[in-house]
Amino acid sequence: MTDNCIKIERLTKRYPGESKDTLCGIDLTIREKDKFGILGPNGAGKTTLISILCGIIEASTGHVYYWDQVQTPKVIQQKIGFVPQEYAFYGELTPMQNLEYFGAMYKLTAAEIKEKSIEILTRLGLGDVKNKKVRAFSGGMKRRMNLAIGIIHDPAILFLDEPTVGVDVQSKMAIMKLLEELNQKGTTVIYTSHHLDEAEEFCNHIALIDHGTIITEGNTSELLKEHAVDLKGLLINLTGESYRD
Repeated sequence: MTDNCIKIERLTKRYPGESKDTLCGIDLTIREKDKFGILGPNGAGKTTLISILCGIIEASTGHVYYWDQVQTPKVIQQKIGFVPQEYAFYGELTPMQNLEYFGAMYKLTAAEIKEKSIEILTRLGLGDVKNKKVRAFSGGMKRRMNLAIGIIHDPAILFLDEPTVGVDVQSKMAIMKLLEELNQKGTTVIYTSHHLDEAEEFCNHIALIDHGTIITEGNTSELLKEHAVDLKGLLINLTGESYRD
């Protein structure tokens, strides 16, 4: 029995009508309890890779193993949480109503949903507005609501795509502190962001991806020490300074 959480072998993805692969033979191992950053420029393939790992789209070739087994999307989606960059809630509903809906999707009981919802919303500073419609929330509150939905079922693996984009300092601190606590309790966190200072501080392991290929990966501190740069410098050194769409 290994402590590998996800193992990716020779993964490729070519979208219909395209002449080139978006992912070009990805090999990567993510271990349990990692805080793993998948980083790179726009168009590098990060979103495609995460979408495959979450069972949202299928790979063209290759294999993904979860805990050393191939899992169907239906099975793996019950074990993971996904917090997308886009808001993934119903604005006409309250936080409690949103969590009731998504908690039921994860097959939680009504009692479990109520208990977990109150705990999470209080933890994220949304307890006082739990019965107000989410559409009226500020950007930071909506971002925290997104996170609440992603963790309502205590996922073993949590995927985060730009979890703090567009939020104030207080919301950012609250989100990152909660992610640290979840990781300490055993949740594997897979994270992508353009906030490289945040990624450098948070991630213990990173993989840099560009043009659908892993260009380097390893322990964050060791990589930065080896190249004698910060994470921003490492990304620029390995991917260049050209504009990306």
